[in-house]
Amino acid sequence: MKQLLALLAALALPVMAAEPTLYGRYEYIALPEIGETLKAKMDTGALTASLSAKDIERFTRDGEDWVRFRLATDGAGDKVYEHKLARISKIKARSDEEEEGETAEAARRPVVELELCLGDVKRTVEVNLTDRSSFNYPLLIGAKALREFKAAVNPARRFTAGKPDC
Repeated sequence: MKQLLALLAALALPVMAAEPTLYGRYEYIALPEIGETLKAKMDTGALTASLSAKDIERFTRDGEDWVRFRLATDGAGDKVYEHKLARISKIKARSDEEEEGETAEAARRPVVELELCLGDVKRTVEVNLTDRSSFNYPLLIGAKALREFKAAVNPARRFTAGKPDC
């Protein structure tokens, strides 16, 4: 019996060692492919990540779907970015955005795969493009991306990871 318990304990060690890294509600995230570091909101209530973009235009290159856009952030300038389109996402409207008696329509947003750097961890995640210029944070990190980073969020803390170092 002792051998069985010892075996079970040994098998549980890798699971226990996979504790999530605790981040604050807001963190700095670097986007190496874009050359920017942005303030991001870590939002467990959102499913996907969103990047503030404008002048979003889909096009075809060599038979594949691509998207071009500019960042909709302070001081972003007029640089145009082009990325292969991963998919089109359907985003439900928030309940507080609905007018009385209206049914919510899903917004269709282009999704690209981008490398993100949080602290010293770099991951490739799906990011949908939408104009977030009316929000305080140009980048939103949703539950899917948080899982990629093996992250947990303490809403009482801010910028715990410091500046990205990937």
